[in-house]
Amino acid sequence: MDLDIEKKACEIACLMEDGKGADVVLLDISGLNSWTDYFIIVTVNSSAHWQGLYKDVKDYVKKNGLEIRLTSKKIPDGDDWNLIDAGQIVVHLMSKDARQFYDLEKLWHAAVKVNFRG
Repeated sequence: MDLDIEKKACEIACLMEDGKGADVVLLDISGLNSWTDYFIIVTVNSSAHWQGLYKDVKDYVKKNGLEIRLTSKKIPDGDDWNLIDAGQIVVHLMSKDARQFYDLEKLWHAAVKVNFRG
């Protein structure tokens, strides 16, 4: 496992919590798929909130040798669920309703929950 990527995932999770993201969860899914290693799931409370957190991630990525991969969406952008794909780290910015509906933690129940403040 790439400890540098784990450290960066923990730092982004802390950044989301510091930005008032609610119920921040960091999941190590590296053993469950081949396309990414970490999910960071964050509940946001408004459009302005997710946009601010997106900017925080974008600034972090730029300073730390990562790259945001543009995702193609078939539906217009909304406030319910916004995804930031930084390769080995994927950040999910979700409204409370979307988070309850999609329940990514349950879907990825076999993932290892990482204590990012430890």
